[in-house]
Amino acid sequence: MIQSACSDTPGLLRLFVYGTLKCGYWNHEPFCSRAIAIEEATVRGRLYELLSGIPVLEVPEQDIITHGSADILGDLALQCRLAGDRAGYLECNAGKWQQIEGELITLPNPMIAVPPIDRLEGFHPGGASLYRRVLVPVKLSDECFTVAWCYVASCGLLRDAKPTGRASWP
Repeated sequence: MIQSACSDTPGLLRLFVYGTLKCGYWNHEPFCSRAIAIEEATVRGRLYELLSGIPVLEVPEQDIITHGSADILGDLALQCRLAGDRAGYLECNAGKWQQIEGELITLPNPMIAVPPIDRLEGFHPGGASLYRRVLVPVKLSDECFTVAWCYVASCGLLRDAKPTGRASWP
């Protein structure tokens, strides 16, 4: 068993999930069954729901550290270099953003794990995509912060979604 995400985890992908990739939902087993750690976590954002009932997350643009690319190993190196940077996490104030509840999933073998999830989420590095893979600050506790990849809505996806007003899905 791996240590908490507050520990250094070189070579391991951290992914914040808030919907169907969470443990117990239909996409978890096919895409995240090799997880070596799953921890409760939050990101700053706002949840929407598509007409199909699928959740969509919007995060503040200033929270996006970088966008995912076709260079998975380069993306992983950046994630590892920035892990534990508390300065990047902004607390939620009254208003537009909430602390969205989800899971921080730690996956081995990013070269194997990431491409199928990118396809599932309709993410095409450098091209038109349903979701964007972005690196964002993640809070595990008052003392533990890290960064993780997260699939967030593209602008086009939000047009057909309505805000849930909730901090978690479903």
